[in-house]
Amino acid sequence: MKLSIGIVGLPNVGKSLLFKTLTKQEINVANYPFATIDPNVGVVAVPDERLDKLTKLSKSKKTIPAVVEFYDIAGLVRGAYKGEGLGNQFLSHIRDVAAIVEVVRCFESSEIIHVEEKVNPIRDLETVNAELIFKDLDGVEKRLAKLEGEVRSGDKQKARDFEILKKIREELNKGNLLFNLDKDLLDEPIVKEMNLLAAKPQIYLLNGAPEDASEELKERIKSLGANYLIINLAEADSESINKLIQKAYEILDLISFLTTGEDETRAWTIKRGAKAPEAAGEIHTDFEKKFIRAETVNWQKLIEAGSWTAAKQKGWLRLEGKDYIVQDGDVLEIRHG
Repeated sequence: MKLSIGIVGLPNVGKSLLFKTLTKQEINVANYPFATIDPNVGVVAVPDERLDKLTKLSKSKKTIPAVVEFYDIAGLVRGAYKGEGLGNQFLSHIRDVAAIVEVVRCFESSEIIHVEEKVNPIRDLETVNAELIFKDLDGVEKRLAKLEGEVRSGDKQKARDFEILKKIREELNKGNLLFNLDKDLLDEPIVKEMNLLAAKPQIYLLNGAPEDASEELKERIKSLGANYLIINLAEADSESINKLIQKAYEILDLISFLTTGEDETRAWTIKRGAKAPEAAGEIHTDFEKKFIRAETVNWQKLIEAGSWTAAKQKGWLRLEGKDYIVQDGDVLEIRHG
């Protein structure tokens, strides 16, 4: 399972600086709007202390962490959804991401221009969210127009899809983000298929010092049902970036299980609540189809035991079947047909 996150925001708020810090890639960070013309894609390792310990235990030749893909797109401006600036053409590049990090500038600086001339974090986040909503609304209207004709043919599924999308349109017309809507509605095939931007969970990265982020701003974000982190990107270190990745795992309800051996020690990303065959399918699709059972032990217990054999002798190794719900930090060995 590949975790991917889109980075959005107005121009000159720190998006490219965040991307550079995340990936350590040399990209164009400039003090003017639209410095990012192509969507930059960076692959970042998920920090995981468990991997180093298991690698040492197993004397593994390779260590492979879980990864997050970050997509940095051009700065959005008011009217981006209808083609203003360059942001509109790049919104499609984040259709497939699992979550959105919205960078909001909170710091004042006479040296760094602001596209709206004055720093106002609440106005800025409302502007970006409006662009996501308008972009979705455009797509939903087009889809409804197409469905309207198909409904006349008497297709019951198309009629159901039509009613579902009318509910989505109603929310978008009210200016509402969608990620807090009823999960059953968001899981409807027609909704999932459209990959709506406003339905993606959000993390607000408040760029500045803690005192730059007002209580009013924090309350506004909470009212949206979203999460935030305050990071001064000009001084960001690996620890603050790790917090961002951990927050992404948290809002997407993701965990990692581990595999270890002489060849490699590796972390795998799955949804919390996934059963053993589903986890096996992350390693190889055939493992899910031909799953028999999983040998599993908590990573700390395995380290304490000193080896897989010792863990088995201590009775810490368990044989689990198809209904076993994999836990964060489980070390698995899959048995399959």
